Amino acid sequence: MIQDETIAGVLAWAHSQLAHLGEGSRLDAHVLLAKLLAVQRSYLLTWPERRLPPSVLMRYRAQVDRRASGYPVAYLTGVREFWSLELKVTPDTLIPRPETERLVEVALASLARRKCPAALDLGTGSGAIALAIANERQDAIVTAVEACPKALAIARGNARRLGLQRIHFLLGDWIEPIGDRRYHFIAANPPYIDPSEPEICCGELRFEPPTALLAPKQGLAEICRIAHTATAILHRGGSLGIEHGYQQGAAVRALFQGVGLRRVRTEIDLQGHPRVTVGSLPG
Repeated sequence: MIQDETIAGVLAWAHSQLAHLGEGSRLDAHVLLAKLLAVQRSYLLTWPERRLPPSVLMRYRAQVDRRASGYPVAYLTGVREFWSLELKVTPDTLIPRPETERLVEVALASLARRKCPAALDLGTGSGAIALAIANERQDAIVTAVEACPKALAIARGNARRLGLQRIHFLLGDWIEPIGDRRYHFIAANPPYIDPSEPEICCGELRFEPPTALLAPKQGLAEICRIAHTATAILHRGGSLGIEHGYQQGAAVRALFQGVGLRRVRTEIDLQGHPRVTVGSLPG
């Protein structure tokens, strides 16, 4: 029961309900209330004595209860920031994470010296990678492929809201809908968690779409499929970059080398974990 119905009191109550989630619980409480009130978080600090109406308290209490169960904030608010872009997300899409921005950095570096480059994002989900590339390289022709129709609709909507028009959205499984197109960079953040891993049963991952997370063969099955087919649609000198688990770098490098890619390397993310492996097709 919420005793103090002011903004300060409600936030204190929410923090007490979410404290078991760890250090981000206070931020979660602020983000949920600011979104519900359609205000900036600074408003909550400026007007802590404002009382909230019963209808808002009821909705907020329901959201805090769901968050307390581990349900992701991004799904409760319906948005997630990625590469400074606000993206709509739903339970049909994977929640974009900061470590995936490393793949965007690798893609942009690879395309830096090319004019009007062609880039491909396989398994685009909410469109995060494709939209980040398109936003940075307005001259690029970007293609985004997604096998889930609902997720593809979310990605299309995100592109429309952001005013990013030079993106082709295709429905299909990995490179299946590509045809005879060729690309200078192919990016993919495929499923890379083995179904036997205990982490899938705890935390926020249990609420995200399993098809975007889980892959057999130690999490390498889909990475293997992409690596064995992507070289056929790369321009000579073009590159493939794949995000993977922090313990999979050596296996992915060996896989890339086995399909004929050269200059293979693994890049670390902001937390120092091996996160993205990239290799180039000989020119």
